[in-house]
Amino acid sequence: MEGITDIIAIGTDHAGFLMKEFLKKNLREKGYIFEDYGTSSEEPVDYPDMIHPLAKDINIGKIKRGVIICGSGNGVAMVANKYKNVRAAICWKKEIVKLSRQHNDANVIVLPARFISFDEALQFVKIFLTTGFEGGRHQRRVEKIAAQL
Repeated sequence: MEGITDIIAIGTDHAGFLMKEFLKKNLREKGYIFEDYGTSSEEPVDYPDMIHPLAKDINIGKIKRGVIICGSGNGVAMVANKYKNVRAAICWKKEIVKLSRQHNDANVIVLPARFISFDEALQFVKIFLTTGFEGGRHQRRVEKIAAQL
């Protein structure tokens, strides 16, 4: 489990901009530090432009965990999961968040901004950041996730 001083990557498209700003404000108050990959407004953008750089930095180990947000969560998750070392999980319930960490060692939480409240998003990110990976039988499964090209 990472310490509170670890930098968290955060990125979104226009649909998740307000949620991103809410999360940053509330989590900074708890001591978390963010690398913000954008976007910087509610003006329409193409989400891959923000998510590719974020996922690349997680993939190479520059940043250990990330939070990405879009309307449904699907598009940003598809982009992030193109990277071998990224395990991005779309989360809309507390139990899903917890299992994404415990069983799948997810290193990116994906939030569907149009389907969850800001308070739920905050609660989910807190769970994501404080839940550890169980390892054991899950380790060998996680090792098989990356595409074998």
